[in-house]
This record gives sequence, structure tokens and C-alpha cells, in this order.
Amino acid sequence: MEKVMKKLSDSVLDKISMDFLRNQVLKNAYGNDDTRIARLDPRLLLVWYVFFGLVPWFTQDLVFLTGCFLLVAVTTVMAKVAGLVLFLFGVGVFSQTGYLFVVSLLFGGNTQTVLPLLVLTLKVATVSLASVTVFSGLDPDRLSNGLLWFGCPERLSFSISYAYRMLPMLMEEFQNVLLSFRLRGYAPQSSTVGGKVRYLIYQIKMIMQAFYPLMLNTAKRSRTTVEALEIKGYRYGAMNKEVRKMKLSALKITEKDLLFLAGSIIWIGLFVLLAEIL
Repeated sequence: MEKVMKKLSDSVLDKISMDFLRNQVLKNAYGNDDTRIARLDPRLLLVWYVFFGLVPWFTQDLVFLTGCFLLVAVTTVMAKVAGLVLFLFGVGVFSQTGYLFVVSLLFGGNTQTVLPLLVLTLKVATVSLASVTVFSGLDPDRLSNGLLWFGCPERLSFSISYAYRMLPMLMEEFQNVLLSFRLRGYAPQSSTVGGKVRYLIYQIKMIMQAFYPLMLNTAKRSRTTVEALEIKGYRYGAMNKEVRKMKLSALKITEKDLLFLAGSIIWIGLFVLLAEIL
């Protein structure tokens, strides 16, 4: 039993290491360029996301919500979303809806509470998976161009794109701060199960203490980036119509985009028809 617990704790610590977290975050933001979702036009993906991000909140039909959930689940698989993101999705859905069912049973509820909670769970899960699909399949430039085409202000679209580009720098700075804390601190021994728990608590405290210097160092590096953009004429280019036209000229609707849109419409139409029949 002790050996099993030791192997389990070793596996958990390996999974929550900083290198693993950094690789998962960067993979989800930059490592999905070769998927089918990533090859779709960003304008179509944004329209698709608006539908699945809003419509589920205005219906209570279980059949329709099930169809929406199954579709976004398939697109999530197509987008090759990182495992860490899917794990956080599962935890988030349970923390928002799953615990309500447990609490309702403890305070006199019965199986009749399952249906409304299932409807709420399907709504949250559908909207969450749609968000994961779209923002995992769009790189910073394509996301920014798609928002710009719909009339989004240049500074707002650039800010979103820049936030994506800041991820590698943020992760690198975070790792540097943690390494400096480790050099100046003394980590508890992790040879036993209790030691591993203390080591995990030590890491959590260190991450919390690293937040302020992380923000300060990142702000300094961001200022340098902004100054470099100003020197290269970013503000003039953002206001120039010819530059904007050249930037958006690469956006094209292809047969794959139309097939994806037609497939989504047919699938949702079938479940709408099924909901009317039932």
C-alpha cells in the first residue's frame, strides 16, 4: 500500500511541475496550427462561437442542448486541446453545477432535481467547450484579423493578440522568479508521503509569493515592447486604411469552411427537428 501511494504521489507531482504546466499552456496557445479547426477562416469561427456561446442560455430543451454539446465535444477533439485545459474544464463544470446536485441531496432533494441540473450542466459545458475550441484553434494573428474584420477597434484587437504573444514571456519570467526563490529558500524533503504534501504546500506558497515580482518584471519588459512598436510606426499603421486592407486580404472563405458551416447547421437542424417530435 505504501509503495502504491508513493508511486501515485510521484505521478501527481510530475504532472503539476512547472515545466509540465508551461508546456501545456504554450501547446494550447501555439501548438494547434495543424488541426482542422485551425485551418478554418477566423471570421467563420467567431460567428460559430457567438452562436454556441449565446443560444444555449436562451433554451431549456434537453434534446437541443444535448445536440449542441455533442457537436462542440467533437470540435474540441478536432482542435486537439491540451489535456490540462480539459482537466480544468471538468473541474470547472463540476464546481459550478455538480456540487449543487450533491448539496440538494443533502438538504432533502430527490431525483427530480437531476433534470434541471442536467440542463444547466449542458449549458455551461457547451459554452465552455465552444470557447476552448475556438481560442485553441486560432493563433494570435488570425484571431486579431478576424476581430478587426468585424469592426473591432484596432487597439482592442491588438491587445488580445499581444496578450497571446505575452504568454511565452510571462511563463519564462515566472520560471525565473521561481528559480530565484528556490536558490534562496530551503525546500522540505519529499521522500515520504507527508514530505510530499509539505513540498506541495511549499510550492503553492512560493507561487503566491512570486506573483508581485512577476507582474513587475513583465510590466518592465512590456514597456520596452511598446516603445519598439512606436518606433516602427505601429500607431500610424493601425490608423491607415491601406495597411488594414493589406492585413485583411489573406482572409478567404474556402470549401472547408463552407462544409464545416453546413455540417454544423445540418446537425443542429436535426436536433431541432428531433426536439419538436419528442
